Parts: sequence; C-alpha cells; structure tokens
Amino acid sequence: MWINEFKIALIEKNTQKLEKLVDADLKFDSIEEIEEAMYLIKEANKFFTKLKDETVISMNHLRKNIDFLRATQSPLENKFDIIS
Repeated sequence: MWINEFKIALIEKNTQKLEKLVDADLKFDSIEEIEEAMYLIKEANKFFTKLKDETVISMNHLRKNIDFLRATQSPLENKFDIIS
C-alpha cells in the first residue's frame, strides 16, 4: 500500500504527499518491498535535489533583477522638508 501511494506521489510530483509518506512508519513484508522502497526513496531524493537546485537558480535570477532595478533607479535625496 505504502509503495503504491509513494509511486503515485512521485509520478504526480506531489511534495506534500511524499513528505508525509517518508515520515510515516514503514512496515514491509519482504526484502523485495524494502529494496523497491529504497529505490523509490532515492528517486524522491533526486527529485527534491532537482527542485532545490531550480529554486536556487530562480532566487539568483530574482536577486539579479532586483539589483538591476535598484541600479537603474535615480538616487533618492534624503531631505527633511518641514516647510511643505
């Protein structure tokens, strides 16, 4: 049951479901099921690593865009104008 749910979550790339299944208590009936679970967990690890790398790349792009926008803005004058 756990293996089938894990496969579906991995195919759907459902991170919340994967995290929930990894945190669940695991009970397997055979060595084959244990080996299959190990393989699936390795695949999930690859998926999460790829997702993390993509997030880092996106964050770097955002930082560069923010830096560019700040560089193109005219400097603000810091005046304390109490007359107007």
